[in-house]
Amino acid sequence: MKKILSGTVAAIALIATPAVAQTNQKHYAGTGSVSIPFLGSVPVNYQITNPQPVNIPFLGPVNVGEALGDLGVALQVGTRYRAQADAPSDSETATPTVNVEFSLSGTVNRDCSFYAGNNSNARNIDFGVIGVRTGDNENVNSAFEMVGPAEANIDTLTAGCNTNNVVEINKNDIRGLVNQNPGGYDTDEFQANIPYEVTASWTGVALNAQTTGTPQSLNVPTTGNAGQKQQGAWRSRMDIDIVAPAVTNKGLVAGDYTGTTTLTLRAL
Repeated sequence: MKKILSGTVAAIALIATPAVAQTNQKHYAGTGSVSIPFLGSVPVNYQITNPQPVNIPFLGPVNVGEALGDLGVALQVGTRYRAQADAPSDSETATPTVNVEFSLSGTVNRDCSFYAGNNSNARNIDFGVIGVRTGDNENVNSAFEMVGPAEANIDTLTAGCNTNNVVEINKNDIRGLVNQNPGGYDTDEFQANIPYEVTASWTGVALNAQTTGTPQSLNVPTTGNAGQKQQGAWRSRMDIDIVAPAVTNKGLVAGDYTGTTTLTLRAL
């Protein structure tokens, strides 16, 4: 019986797979005969695979199979095959699935924007001549009164804040447009100021609301000096209407009438 491959290529596959025991193989085989004193020639034919130690009384663990296999090799009636493989274990316990949590952070600065033209001239609102009744045929109770209201409309397509905010309107003088150098006049018949109201309108949401924007407005009447409205973040067109109703109970003193209205978008 031949246990050695002759004329054939023996292929050895090197394999590294997880959780598989490392190779440790020992095989013996023998055939033939040995001469034993007083017995003569004794036939030999054996196969021993991976012999393991056995406990023998008074001797302890003894690998009898290995001893017999090695004896057959020594008597030149047997052969032996050994295959051993060894590699160091993982440095740490293997983890087939790894979860790594990344904490992402960043900051968006609070900002309010209002496009008010490309220079300061865009913010100079001039009513021109504010017409009064100057006809010779006017009744004395109508002479020098305003012909009609003075109106201005300002709109911008870019306005808003990216956080909770307040929209504020402030007049510099509750009297409205004021003639600073009126000279002398009968206060029962004339006045040197023109009251006006301001209304701003846009699309926004209430403070801290998370909802769809709806029409919003803020009005400061002719008798008011300032007003404000708190909002959540918004962006939209904004219209500002300034209306000075016609003064009809008194005449207007001649001269220049001026006033300042300030619109403020302020992040909270």
